[in-house]
Amino acid sequence: MSQVHALSDDQVGQELRKMTAFIKQEALEKAREIEIKANEEFSIEKSKLVRQETDAIDAAHAKRLKQAAMSQQITRSTVANKSRLKVLAARQQLLDDIFTVVSKRLDEGTKDTAKYRAVLKNLLLEGLYALSEPEVQVRARKADYAILKDAIKDAESEYKSNTDKETKVTIDEDNALPEGSSGGLFIVGGQGKIEINNTFDQRLLLLQTSGLPAVRETLFGKNPNRKFYD
Repeated sequence: MSQVHALSDDQVGQELRKMTAFIKQEALEKAREIEIKANEEFSIEKSKLVRQETDAIDAAHAKRLKQAAMSQQITRSTVANKSRLKVLAARQQLLDDIFTVVSKRLDEGTKDTAKYRAVLKNLLLEGLYALSEPEVQVRARKADYAILKDAIKDAESEYKSNTDKETKVTIDEDNALPEGSSGGLFIVGGQGKIEINNTFDQRLLLLQTSGLPAVRETLFGKNPNRKFYD
């Protein structure tokens, strides 16, 4: 039968030191593992945060760029519209000035007696063809009566030659056109119910409406945005 020998104090001390060293080593290794794992998790979390912040910065930058581009586009559009309106206003002012000058010079067409007589004849003929009546009246400025009488004879003769119809034209002296008017005449038919305004002022007004597109094109060229030409 074997005998158990008690450990001496030195042997106990050695065993304790061995156990302490082993436990310490285990603790150091465990601490190292925890540190490594913590560093890995830190690196992962850091990368994640950096990526999130980078994405946020990129998104904010992209948004600012988009806003800047939109703001620039709005500014360009606003400037372009203001410039366009200024051009249109300048063009309209030029057209108004042209027609104002023409209006002031209308009475110059009455100074050449021969030409004015021919103009009155043609204006009267236009009304005679439109009315096609045996009797009509004309209204004119009192200053034009002498020339108008000759123009009436010419118009009556040409009307008969072209239509084989007789027509009698008389001057409505009770309703003369104002002396301040530019010239031309009114033709009255239908027993006073139909009036054809062939005064210079009215013809200019019609020209401002019907001839304006042609005047615009002559002055400013064709409108590239216009699609229809009636």
